Amino acid sequence: MVYRIGEGFAPSLADVQAALEPVQFVECGASQDKSIGWVPPRGEAHGPLVESVAGQWVMKLMIESKAVPGNVVRRKADERIAEIEAATGRKPGKKEKRELMDEVLLSLLPQAFARQSTVLVWMDLENRRLVLNAGSQGKADEVMSALMNVMGGLSVSLIQTVTSPQAAMTQWLLAPTPDEWPSDLTVERETVLKSTGVDAASVRFTRHHLANDDVRKHVMEGKLPTQLALSWDGRVAFVLTETLQLKKVQYLDGVMDESGTDKNEDRFDADVALSTGLLGPLIDSLIEALGGEMELGAAAADPVPSNTRTVLNSTVSTGAAATDEDPPF
Repeated sequence: MVYRIGEGFAPSLADVQAALEPVQFVECGASQDKSIGWVPPRGEAHGPLVESVAGQWVMKLMIESKAVPGNVVRRKADERIAEIEAATGRKPGKKEKRELMDEVLLSLLPQAFARQSTVLVWMDLENRRLVLNAGSQGKADEVMSALMNVMGGLSVSLIQTVTSPQAAMTQWLLAPTPDEWPSDLTVERETVLKSTGVDAASVRFTRHHLANDDVRKHVMEGKLPTQLALSWDGRVAFVLTETLQLKKVQYLDGVMDESGTDKNEDRFDADVALSTGLLGPLIDSLIEALGGEMELGAAAADPVPSNTRTVLNSTVSTGAAATDEDPPF
C-alpha cells in the first residue's frame, strides 16, 4: 500500500530510532492476547530499529496474537453456568454470563499458541512516500496507528489518482491491441471481474491470455476488473487492485542477480537498494499511467470513463457481444 507523506515531516534517522525504542516488540504475556512492537529489520538481535540504505529508510513491525476458538470458550462457560445452577438453583444473568466468558478466555489464553507476522515499512522522505507490505487494509491500519503514536508531525494519506485503477484496468482490457497499453506496463494472464448489484457475479481468469473477445465480452456485459496482473519494464510482476494496492509483487528472472551480492553474504543492503530502486520507478510509472496524482481536495473522477460506460450500457441493453525469491516489499 502506498501513502503520501504530508509536508513538514523531516525527522533525522536518530529521531526515528529514539521514537521506536520505547515500543520495541515484547512477546505476549500469559494472559495477553496481542502484542505489537518494532523489531530490527535486518534481523540481528539488538540491531537498529530503522535502517538507512541508499537514503531509503526501512522499519519492521511485529504483530503477535493468541486466539482461543470461540466454541471452546462457550463450552467451558456453559460448564461453569451449569455448575452455578446446580449449586445455587439460579440461572446467571446476561452480565454474569459475559463475565464468565471473559474469565474463561483469560484462563485459556496461556495455553493458546502465539502467531507472529511482520510488516515492512519503507519510508522515502525525498519523494514523501510511505510503502507498506501489508496484505490487508486492517493490518495497514495497525501499522499506521503504531507509527502515528510515536512519530509526532507525521501525517499520511493514501495516494489517489486522477483515473481510478478500475477505470484504467477496464480500458486496458477493452483495448483492441496491446499498443494501447501504457508503454512500460504489460497486461499479463490473470484478472478478476465482478459485476455490481445484488447478484455481484464474478469470474476469474488465471494463466489466460486476456486480450481476447471472451474477456471483453464479460467487461462489456458489466463485469469490471477488481484485480489485474501486470508487469513493469519486463522486470517486476504484480497484481493491481481497484484500491491501488500492489499484490503478489515478484521480481522476474535474473533481476535479483543485479544486486551482485554473493549468496553467502548478507544480502539485506543489496536487496533493499535493488527493491526500492525498482519499486520507486514502478510506482511513478503506475501513477502516470493512471493520469497522475490527484490534488488534495479535488473531486474524484468517474470510476468508469464515459466512453466505456456508454459501451457497457449499450451492450447490456442489446445483448451484443464484443467484436474486436520474494522481494522485501
